[in-house]
Amino acid sequence: MYKYFILLLSVTVLFSCKPKYTYVSLQTTKGEIVVKLYDETPLHKENFISLVEDEFYDSLLFHRVINNFMIQGGDPASKYAKDGELVGDTVPEYKVDAEFNDSLFHKKGALAAAHDGNEENQSDMSQFYIVEGKTFTDSELDQIEANNEIQYTNLQRETYKTIGGYAPLDQNYTVFGEVVKGIEILSEISDVEVDRRNRPIENVRILNAEIVKFKE
Repeated sequence: MYKYFILLLSVTVLFSCKPKYTYVSLQTTKGEIVVKLYDETPLHKENFISLVEDEFYDSLLFHRVINNFMIQGGDPASKYAKDGELVGDTVPEYKVDAEFNDSLFHKKGALAAAHDGNEENQSDMSQFYIVEGKTFTDSELDQIEANNEIQYTNLQRETYKTIGGYAPLDQNYTVFGEVVKGIEILSEISDVEVDRRNRPIENVRILNAEIVKFKE
């Protein structure tokens, strides 16, 4: 009986210590950004974890930056891209089925999967963006709800009005995580000078990406 109790206690402790979420640290040339991956989007979560563990993102650029909108990275061609070279058009080896979720939206700091715009139901295998965004008014949100055939909760609406994000993308791109550390680094990258193709003049690089333990 005593041995059974010890075994049961050990199993209980093991499961209680299991991390609730997976966190990824993106060490960039501007500083560290830590993102939390959502369990509600398992395909994107597992794909991102696999790429991180394979060191896929190490040395890649944030190749597309638009102030008050987002920063985008993950194109493998950016690793050795020359200054001023067009980046972002690499054909992916595979795609990931979209995982739209009404509860996951493009608030400031949202981590989302990019796609080429032609196949909204499939995401690029590796390219992602992090939302910087802007604030929206009630009338703007009303119009977005009508255009995208969605209905915001009071919390989502208040978030867009106060903290900001980029509401027009909701239910068109899969949101699969959010920034939990380094929101100021996101803003710093968003503010960098870019060329006519929105590539930063001075390279902003992901030095390495790794799974980390993090306590919110």
